[in-house]
Amino acid sequence: MRDIITIPLNSEEFLIIASDNSGGIGKKAQDHVQVSYETVAYYSFRVAAMECIAAGGVLVSVVLHNFCGDSNWSELINGIQKGLAELNLEDVPITGSTESNFHLQQSAVGLVVLGKKVMDKKTEKIYSNDLKFAVIGMPLVGNEVIDLAHQIVPLSIFQEVSKLEDIMVWPVGSKGILTEFNQMFPTKEFTKEMLETKLDVLKSSGPATCFIIAFEHDQEEDLKRLAAGYFHSVTVK
Repeated sequence: MRDIITIPLNSEEFLIIASDNSGGIGKKAQDHVQVSYETVAYYSFRVAAMECIAAGGVLVSVVLHNFCGDSNWSELINGIQKGLAELNLEDVPITGSTESNFHLQQSAVGLVVLGKKVMDKKTEKIYSNDLKFAVIGMPLVGNEVIDLAHQIVPLSIFQEVSKLEDIMVWPVGSKGILTEFNQMFPTKEFTKEMLETKLDVLKSSGPATCFIIAFEHDQEEDLKRLAAGYFHSVTVK
């Protein structure tokens, strides 16, 4: 199952709700990873937005929960706006709240993305031996996200791939590629040995630094061109 909630709005549309959070990442002395709050918010937005878009949603709003202090609100908003700009969605409204009564020793952020999906939009595929698979981007976590940022698939590429017909798109989270394969196709059980790729299928992908695609044979060359150097083939044995 995808990490979203789908709620019928009317006879034509669903509401898609996706979320992400981070803790111990920011500029406080006790944070485990030291980065700007713009970076924190950008990657939290990235995760929730990718989940929403992969499920067929069109973003309509972003909700920010800030536990980093009042003074960091604008920097967090800048990170969200950076992500929206990459998706050409600068007009999407942002709202939220800040914990201002108490000072936390570590940074914490929660983020919710709301989207709308038309009822007849298909985003799933049934597993078959005829399907082909690839991972776009590299699984990265922690300081790797900063040090190896050039290996993270851009949101713009993710958005373009998601627009293609007859393709299943699935962001990879902290439990890694293998776990996501089993989420994608719950009627089939995958093991590490079954997935042949140069990537580590057990490694955390942190803030969705990569995503899986399931596609038909005749789509491969177009996908390789679209994903450029971020394309990594996966063969299921």
